[in-house]
Amino acid sequence: MIINYINAFWVGGLICVIGQILIDKTKLTPARILTSYVVAGVVLGAAGLYEPIVKFAGAGATVPLSGFGYAISQGVKKAVHLNGFLGVFSGAVTAAAVGITAALVFSFIAALFTKSSDKS
Repeated sequence: MIINYINAFWVGGLICVIGQILIDKTKLTPARILTSYVVAGVVLGAAGLYEPIVKFAGAGATVPLSGFGYAISQGVKKAVHLNGFLGVFSGAVTAAAVGITAALVFSFIAALFTKSSDKS
C-alpha cells in the first residue's frame, strides 16, 4: 500500500533531519552522532519504545543507524531468553552478523574498483 512507503519516507527523513540538525547546530562530530544513533536504537529497542516506530514506518525506521541499534537490542533479548546470561554476549553479534558481513563484502568490492591514495 502506498501509505507504507509514505510513512517509511517521512520517518526515515525525520531521523536524517535530526542528524543533520545535530551536525549543523552542535559541536558533535559525525562519528559521535552516528554512535549516538546506534546507542539510542539499543536503548529505545530494549525499552520497547522503538517497536511501534518499526511497525509504523518499516524500513524508514530499520534502515538508519538507530535501526541497527534496535536490531542489536532485539538479538540480545532473544539470545538472553534462549541462553540466559551468556546471551548478552552472543546476541548482539548474531543479530548484527548479516549487516556486518554485507558491509565487509561491499567494502571489499569497492576496494577492488578504486585506487587508494594519501589524502594530503
